[in-house]
Amino acid sequence: MTFQIGDKVIYPNHGLGVIERIEEKTILGTTCGFYSLRITSNETTVLVPVGNVECVGLRRAIGDTEVDRLFRLLGDGKIDTQQNWKGRFKDNSEKMRSGLVHDVADVLKSLTLLSKSKNLSFREKRMLDRARFLVVSEISEVLHEGQPVIEARVDRALDRSLTARMRVAARAVAAKTVLRVPAPVVARRAIRAS
Repeated sequence: MTFQIGDKVIYPNHGLGVIERIEEKTILGTTCGFYSLRITSNETTVLVPVGNVECVGLRRAIGDTEVDRLFRLLGDGKIDTQQNWKGRFKDNSEKMRSGLVHDVADVLKSLTLLSKSKNLSFREKRMLDRARFLVVSEISEVLHEGQPVIEARVDRALDRSLTARMRVAARAVAAKTVLRVPAPVVARRAIRAS
């Protein structure tokens, strides 16, 4: 994947950046090309070797159609949660490093759900904040809308997701209850009849 000066790109775990220069540098006798990008959230400059673009996960920002898909994903109620802290943190860290906005949205959904039922550890709280920032900032940039407006839309989508998940859980409990109640009654009737 190649980029041009002025392209808006996503650098995994750092967010939106703009390619300001494409330059060559000689390091330890080897000359190679670098993308010099400015991370918009904190104005830092990052050099990414042209040959390592895919390795580090540098990608273009999503398009308008992907934003709609992302909001559907945020609100679909499908939340994969792992009870083991160590396994959950490892899975979420891998998703954050992937740089894919849909993976980051999964982390945002699962940690938001978890935060509703218990206090998150410091590291998970930081990861939740980071996932939220990355999702909101990318959508904000793509739609050219302010972050407060996008945060409100993301919150509504997450609320829909949590509500949908609670409905599914309530139906599952109700189905188990319905299946459990008649069985003893039927067995008692069979015993009385004999």
